[in-house]
Amino acid sequence: MLAPRLRSRLPAFVSSVRDHPKQSCRWQTTASTAVEPPPASGHSSSVASSKLLRITRESALRTPGIVWADEEPVRNIVGGRETRKMNLYQAVRDALSIALAKDDTAVVFGEDIAFGGVFRCTMGLAEEFGRERVFNTPLTEQGIAGFGIGLASMGHTAIAEIQFADYIFPAFDQLVNEAAKFRYRSGGNFSIGGLTVRTPTMAVGHGGLYHSQSPEGFFMGAAGLKIVIPRSPIQCKGLLLSAIRDPNPVIFMEPKILYRSAVEQVPIDGYTIPLSRAETLIPGSDLTLLTWGTPVYHCESAIQLLNSPPPSLAPLIPPSLRSAKVELIDLRTILPWDMEAVVESVRRTKRLVIVHEAGMTGGVGGEIAAEVSKRAFLRLEAPVRRITGWDVPAALQFEKFNMPDEIRILDGIIETLSY
Repeated sequence: MLAPRLRSRLPAFVSSVRDHPKQSCRWQTTASTAVEPPPASGHSSSVASSKLLRITRESALRTPGIVWADEEPVRNIVGGRETRKMNLYQAVRDALSIALAKDDTAVVFGEDIAFGGVFRCTMGLAEEFGRERVFNTPLTEQGIAGFGIGLASMGHTAIAEIQFADYIFPAFDQLVNEAAKFRYRSGGNFSIGGLTVRTPTMAVGHGGLYHSQSPEGFFMGAAGLKIVIPRSPIQCKGLLLSAIRDPNPVIFMEPKILYRSAVEQVPIDGYTIPLSRAETLIPGSDLTLLTWGTPVYHCESAIQLLNSPPPSLAPLIPPSLRSAKVELIDLRTILPWDMEAVVESVRRTKRLVIVHEAGMTGGVGGEIAAEVSKRAFLRLEAPVRRITGWDVPAALQFEKFNMPDEIRILDGIIETLSY
């Protein structure tokens, strides 16, 4: 909707350039134009300014779903616990430190992790817990996964790191044919539930072909695995500790652009957040907006643009839609996903828009759309819409054009509400 309207204005602009070349060869000043131009940084709000982040101690300690790990009598949740300001990679490091301290069988390994890893998520762990428990591996993703499976089968808690999610494909055979099927193949006699595979995922803006992919969809058919993608430091710490302690092998994908940009007050005590439960971040009644990872913040921005459009976008957004209540849901666990929560929301709102960075074909959104269409078909007032990355490799330049930004999301919301 927005894109065709913008294109419809192009002929008039081209005509004015042709008829008045000297006048049109330079941009008009803000004083001579009727519509205020967009700010230099665009209309996107930064992750750091997101209202979804819990930047105070009180809000952090009241995070929904937190299960405290200590066995002491229940303390006053605000008065008895402390928090510390952390970004996402520091939250990962904190969770790994707790896992190593609480479990003598836990080991952390991967390429370059002994000195801290490329994203510094394991900084200082080798010095704190010894190089027998925190150590480097050769550059072999298949070997890392296979080694982790062997360790977990012997009763260890194996926490492996694949340096980038783009490199996980050499380990695909080990993860899908061995890890996912280990318990089933043994008739329930053996388990590798102690295996957790961490890996940075999603686009960063300049990663190109081999550092910006979102491969979660490739694992959707691997029954026996769990796939988790957090959105923030609090979520990351709690979900990672849940993944490490879960009785199933888990692939834990961390959005790399959030490592430093997402900052919260994080409880210093050990805690978990349940897997396979979606979280409603913004309640609504007119449309369900479902996503996970980095796009959570683009969706938040799109909702803000819908409700309070800037002057340059206001002519393109029907006033009747600006009061629409959009429900934003963070799926968090991709496999197995929280079907009950999503279907319940769609039955109330009657519309669903799914957003993810991976390409549309074969993406997670297709599976969700099919299941929702089956279970809530008679309640839907518009087709389920998917807003995704394009079905092309991540570009070496202009990578952001491949990502579903707030303008594309806003466009999809308007079309779905107007159907």
